[in-house]
Formats: sequence, structure tokens, C-alpha cells
Amino acid sequence: MQLNNLIAKQIVERATKIIQYPVNVMDENGQIIGSSDPSRLHRTHEGALLAIHDNRIIEINKTVASTLIGVKEGVNLPIVYQETVIGVVGISGEPEEVRRFGELMKMTAELIVEQAALMAQIQWDKRHREELLLQLIQGSTLSDNQLLSIAERLNLDLAQPRIAAVIKVIPKTGQTLTLEHLQKMVHLLEYPERDNIVGIVSVSMNEIVVLKPVTLNEQSWCKSEEKRRVTKLLQRVKQAGEFSIQIALGDYFEGLSGLARSYETAQATLACCQGSGESILFYQEQKLSLLLSSLKQDVWRTDQIKQPLVKLIEHDPKGVLLKTLEAFFEQDCDLAQTCAAIHIHRNTLRYRLDKINEFTGLEINKLDHKVQLYLALKCI
Repeated sequence: MQLNNLIAKQIVERATKIIQYPVNVMDENGQIIGSSDPSRLHRTHEGALLAIHDNRIIEINKTVASTLIGVKEGVNLPIVYQETVIGVVGISGEPEEVRRFGELMKMTAELIVEQAALMAQIQWDKRHREELLLQLIQGSTLSDNQLLSIAERLNLDLAQPRIAAVIKVIPKTGQTLTLEHLQKMVHLLEYPERDNIVGIVSVSMNEIVVLKPVTLNEQSWCKSEEKRRVTKLLQRVKQAGEFSIQIALGDYFEGLSGLARSYETAQATLACCQGSGESILFYQEQKLSLLLSSLKQDVWRTDQIKQPLVKLIEHDPKGVLLKTLEAFFEQDCDLAQTCAAIHIHRNTLRYRLDKINEFTGLEINKLDHKVQLYLALKCI
């Protein structure tokens, strides 16, 4: 750990709020890098050099000050970090007057240094966690052993199964989303600690990626448990009141290489369902729509799939039959539940299904034809 201008400035600002005497901060070379008297900056302080060399308090009176370069009377105390002298804090004034403030200034300086070192370590960990996350979701060229070694140094357990989740942070109406909002969302994901690996992947797209630990049961993970946890997260976001989120959870794929595939499924789910109004999205629940989304780019195949519904719509100007068909599939083809959902008699439902058969040329009771109708609805 080394003193720098920023840390020295913080020490001086804190010290001058406590005492009324001039304060200087010198680095390991005795250079004044922080001072309440700007005219003394960047000068060598010979008293500080003595304090650093001997690791002891150096008191300087007027007589001694006149024999040293860049020195005024006062007290100079070594700043120690992890048993190493990294600089000096000095208080200018008659030693008899300022001596009583010496230990207080030394403690203040060392606390600020420790805080700066801690923040630097946190930032280092954060940066390297994000770098590791990018390696994992983009498909790393590193071996599994190398990735596990990096994770171990960051105190992360990559041996446990994980899925990827992509979070879209949405600003309030009329507001602009800022980097600070994204950082607050990252904080909500990291605390309380659940061994999440979190990173802001795209500031412009307002997206955050989380590699979440999950519990496997016969190579499947518990969706209900994750939904419970995400619901709690949504409540915490709502309490913060600064933005809302939409979160998409991908599928589980075995091994470290599976994390990139999990990320792809989460990202595709979010892209497919933006604007849906749903806050929690699961790949498994959107799987068919996602798989069909690429098919929609193939015009002639899509036209072929939609053809039965085109015929139906021609004979159904009010959309009654189309809505009935949608309700039928929403109720998993259960006749009783469909009748209850759209409030019609069973005989009315049978009549409408017969009309659908007639206009589409497909028999809804045949599995192959039923699948064609379902896919046609998905492609509209």
C-alpha cells in the first residue's frame, strides 16, 4: 500500500476538521504530497525522512528546524500500514502545544489508509469478478482448471451448479437510467451474500448478468425456489423505489461451459419477452416461442404454418372462433376449463370447434392437426 495524493488530501481534510494547526502528509520518500498550506507541496521534508528511517516520532523545535531543509517546528509521526512505514503525518506548531494531537492524527491517518486499502481490495475483487463472469458467459479459452483457480482466489465456488439470469433495469417514467442505478442493483444482488457472481454487461442496454447458484434434483433445478427468491428481490427493488426490473432466468447446462449456454437462453428469453409486462421470465416457460422465433425469419415456412388460421380468420370476422381456439389451448385442451374460462356452454364450444375444423381443414382431435393449429397461433 502506498500513499498517494488523494489519500493525503483526505488525511489533511479530516485532520483540519479536528485541530486548528497546519497539517502535512509526506510519502515514503519524504515528499510533501498533502498539506493545509499548498505552498509546501512537492518539497522534501527532512524531518519526515528521519521519522521514516527510524520509525519513531520526530519533534522539531525552532533551533532544529533552522538546520533542516523544508522543515518547520512541529511533530512528525510515522504512518504505519501492516508493520511498514509508508509515510508521515506532521503537525506544525510548537511541540509543547501540538504534541497532544500527535497520536490522534497518526490514528486518523492510519484509519484512512486502511479504509483506502480495503476499498482498493473491494474494487480489485469486483473488477476481477466481472472479468471472470465475462469469461464464463462468452465461452472462455481458458481451461476449467484455470477458471477454477481464478475463482478460488476470488473466494468463489464454481463447483456448485449455477444458472444465468439477465436483468433489465427500467427507469421510472420520465427519468433517465444512470450507472449509479445499475450499481445499486448490483448491490441488491450481492447482499445478502448468496455467492452470486454479478456483473454489468451492458450499460447502454441497462443489463446486468447474474450467475446464480441452484440446487439440482436429478439434473433439474427447482424453479419454484428460484421464483420465491426472485420475488423477494423484486420486493427489495420496489422498496428502493428508484427503478423497476425484468429478470429472465436461463436453463441449467452441466459444466462450466454450460454457463455460456445458460446465458444465451436467459438473454434470448428477455429479448423475446420485452414489453410483456411480466417481471419474472423463465426460459422453460417460453421455450417453444423462443425456438419458433428464428422460424419467423423464414417467410415461406411461417406462411405455411399460419395458412390454416388465415382461412379461419376469413370466415371469422368478429374473431369469436379465434378467441375460442386461443382459450382452448390456454386451458390445455380441457373442454370444461375452456367453457368456464370464456363462459359458454359445452355444446356451444363443440359447435365452435366443429366450425374451426371446417374452416381450417384440420381435425382438432387429431394430434398432428392439433399441433399445426397450436404452432399457427404461436406464429401469428
